[in-house]
Parts: sequence; structure tokens; C-alpha cells
Amino acid sequence: MQLNKHALLTQLAERLQQSDRLAHRAEAEAREAARSLATESEKREDGRAAIEFGSLATGQAARARRVQEELKALSTFGQGELPRFPRQGPVALGAIVDMSTEDDDGFAERTFFVLPVGAGTELTGPGGDGFLSVITPASPVGRALMGRKAGDVVEVTLAGEVREWTVLEVA
Repeated sequence: MQLNKHALLTQLAERLQQSDRLAHRAEAEAREAARSLATESEKREDGRAAIEFGSLATGQAARARRVQEELKALSTFGQGELPRFPRQGPVALGAIVDMSTEDDDGFAERTFFVLPVGAGTELTGPGGDGFLSVITPASPVGRALMGRKAGDVVEVTLAGEVREWTVLEVA
């Protein structure tokens, strides 16, 4: 499993920037909707709607701030040389981890990229080949994986269901 981690970080940064743009646009639209309901007659009739649009705008502004913080953390993490891991090395921040699990449909393999931010984001492998899921050390899967090595089996509770995952490779 030889992947360009910097290219994956760039892909994640692009996704976060897109989320930031969407949050800013949604905030502006909600603020404008709240203002447009501000005529005297509408204030009496649609006061609650104006308050709801104002709350929505505030929430979108908070979302944009969180995304900016994530972009800054990602930039700081991606500066310089990213960590390299021996195949049998322990999982840590910056690791790409191949996992397998057995479910009702049989065996399934997943690849995770352990990063400080971006949990839940799906990244595309080189040339569109395969997908990687970003996890953070704070996520259930991330907590279970930290410090594990190839061959280790970890138990993870997802949606109230305990699953066993086997670490296949760390890179």
C-alpha cells in the first residue's frame, strides 16, 4: 500500500475548503432571509421565521469557524515530512491502515487514514482507485486502533453493535 499522503491531505483540504464555502454561502443566505422578513407587517406575522433564520445563520458561521480551525490544524500537520510507518509498526497519527472485518455479507476490507481532523471524510485513492476513510484518534475506530499493529484484532462499537476488525497493514 504505497499512497502519496501529501496528495491525500491536499484532497482533504479541498473538501474542507468546499465545506467552508458552503457554510459561508448558507450563512449569507440565512442572514438575507432573516433581513427580508424584517418589514413591519412581516415582523408581526413572521417573527419566529426571522428568529429561526438568524439562528441558522449563527450556526453556519460557527460551522465555518470550525472548518477554518480544521484547515489550520491540517496545514500544520502536513508541513514537512509526514510520518512513515514500518509494515508492522504501531498505528499513530498519519498512518494509513488496512483493516478487514466479517459482517453478514462476508469479509470486507476498509482503509483508514488517521488524521487530526476530517473524520468521516471519504478520500479517493490515486487514479480514482479505491476509497479511504479519514478517522481521528478521538473517533471510536481511531481510539481502538491507536498503538495497534498488523495482525492485532480490535473491537469497535458502532451504532450499538460490537464489531471485530483485524489490522492487516500499517503504512
